[in-house]
Amino acid sequence: MTLSDGSIVSVFGANDPCQGDGDYDIAYQVGCVLAGLGYTLANGGYGGTMEASSKGAKSAGGKTIGVICEIWNSQPNEFIDEVVTTHDLSQRVNKLIELGSGGYVVLPGATGTLVELAWVWELMCKGLLEKRPLICVGDFWQPLIDMMVSKRKRSEGLIELVENPDGLKNFFQKKGTC
Repeated sequence: MTLSDGSIVSVFGANDPCQGDGDYDIAYQVGCVLAGLGYTLANGGYGGTMEASSKGAKSAGGKTIGVICEIWNSQPNEFIDEVVTTHDLSQRVNKLIELGSGGYVVLPGATGTLVELAWVWELMCKGLLEKRPLICVGDFWQPLIDMMVSKRKRSEGLIELVENPDGLKNFFQKKGTC
């Protein structure tokens, strides 16, 4: 597997949802769907939706990459196959973007997820990153997307929304078996 072969999808989401929470369950399903399509899943490597999407990918026979950061003493979640350690947050976000050669899935989140979404979107708007799927699951980000598109029309169409994880199958082609 190489970084440019389109086999890795980076998933962005929050650290706080716990098992049994709706966002956790959706993230788990995202991992299952992506792994079922043959993608390796990359994420921030810690808890919440990162753990859930990794767990879902592993349950579907997929591979996972966790991009962690030296500034925290936290350990990666138990569902991570390969750990990539970065020095700071900027390197972490850039590494997740670099790894996402197959595209990006954005789950509900807070400021960290907003940074990840905004940075990918901006790079694509400026033509600094090849266009690839940038998909938000659910309607959490809809107000932000609407606001940004109203200010910059050329950003329209770079982000798609799906109602649920099964909708990802419309944007990610099957890569083979896991």
